[in-house]
Amino acid sequence: MQIIPTSLEKDFNIAREKILKVKDLVSWVQLDVIDGQFTPGKTYELELINSIEGVEDMLWETHLMVKDPIKWVEKSIFVNACRIIGHVEMMSNREDFVKAVKSKGLEAGLAFDIETEIDNIPEETDLILLMARKAGFGDFPFDEEVYQRIKKLTKIREIKGLHFKIGIDGGVNSTNIEKLENAGAEIGYCGSAVFNGNVKDNLENLNNAGKN
Repeated sequence: MQIIPTSLEKDFNIAREKILKVKDLVSWVQLDVIDGQFTPGKTYELELINSIEGVEDMLWETHLMVKDPIKWVEKSIFVNACRIIGHVEMMSNREDFVKAVKSKGLEAGLAFDIETEIDNIPEETDLILLMARKAGFGDFPFDEEVYQRIKKLTKIREIKGLHFKIGIDGGVNSTNIEKLENAGAEIGYCGSAVFNGNVKDNLENLNNAGKN
């Protein structure tokens, strides 16, 4: 399973420190964006990412927990995002969002909060991100229901002949990552499991736990 560190912060300086800790250890970093409308609180201004030096080779993806994610496509492009993920709960049209991202030559992803029904996936979607706990700030528990949601999603992909990858975000760690992978997940998004303690050791532990 691929491990992608996540940056969910209100304070840009904290986000910057975390990104610099992993810049030589991983290829991808997910930038979480919250505008206070989909879920409480706000993250730092996304454009500040461009002020970080020495991360020119980093592959960014934006996880848009915002109202009308399609309106954030250009902001994501401004920070050189390679993949843009929008929450379906705040979209008026999923097909339009995916097409808007794909038209820029980028990967398009759709995110589903833990209680949102999984359906209506456009053919060109590159990634489906399933939350394993409630999206946003807060110490929400890992929801075991996500294992069944992964299995349902793999069936949808097979039946409809789609080609998206499956990512899991929220509470992913070295104790559950193997089970998530066995259920069908391909990308594990990790925040505290990467940044609490020694980052290099944590990434090594996660990668080892995620090897089948």
